[in-house]
Amino acid sequence: MRVALFVTCVNDALYPRTGIAVVRLLERLGVDVDFPAAQSCCGQPQYNTGYRREAEPLLRRTAEAFAGYEHVVTPSGSCAAMVRAHYPRIARLAAREGRGSGLEKLAEDLVPRVHELTEFLVDVLGVTDVGAYYPHTVTYHPSCHGLRTLGLGERPRRLLAAVKGLELVELPGAEECCGFGGTFAVKNPDVSAAMAADKTAAARATGAEVLCGADNSCLAHLDGTLRRAGVPLRTLHLAEILASTEEDPLR
Repeated sequence: MRVALFVTCVNDALYPRTGIAVVRLLERLGVDVDFPAAQSCCGQPQYNTGYRREAEPLLRRTAEAFAGYEHVVTPSGSCAAMVRAHYPRIARLAAREGRGSGLEKLAEDLVPRVHELTEFLVDVLGVTDVGAYYPHTVTYHPSCHGLRTLGLGERPRRLLAAVKGLELVELPGAEECCGFGGTFAVKNPDVSAAMAADKTAAARATGAEVLCGADNSCLAHLDGTLRRAGVPLRTLHLAEILASTEEDPLR
């Protein structure tokens, strides 16, 4: 099987280790991974800020970059949700307003092929034990787009629970938002910071060594809160844990 990696602009610019981990993980499972160089931002920052028309060229670019791949895998529930939940609406409204020739067809073709990483592992490959090894205590934060828009449910937790050596502990109030929300954190900084403080306090109360998530944007928000408070709780993307093995452990 050959898939395309949709690494996302946040991971490409700030968290390249996550993209590398996805490739290591998938190749270990027998999947060939391509990285289409034409990929760019999915348009979520523009769309969330009210610039729907400015997101249209990014819809087209994304769809064209991943044309021809049966599966497009991304380590971001946020960006997967942008494609699956919002691309059809953007394309439909553009057509209604007499713009965006062909956008509806592009969105219709792309949407069913885009998978968040844990969906791809569990639903497409049919695995939960990926042969990972990570001997640490971990608590998992389900970010909002994965939880509410994609309905990832227990997929991430099932994958973590199967990791050798890993002790998974419950995060109190796990379904509460961390306060990032992309541009929400910029427009409402005080509320955002208060929500992050609540989330990190809950994570600290678990006694875990690692706060894990499936969206680095949310983890960046929480990591900043922890660092400013001087708390030695590590934040880490789930893909990096799943890529770690006894023979090649995460550093």
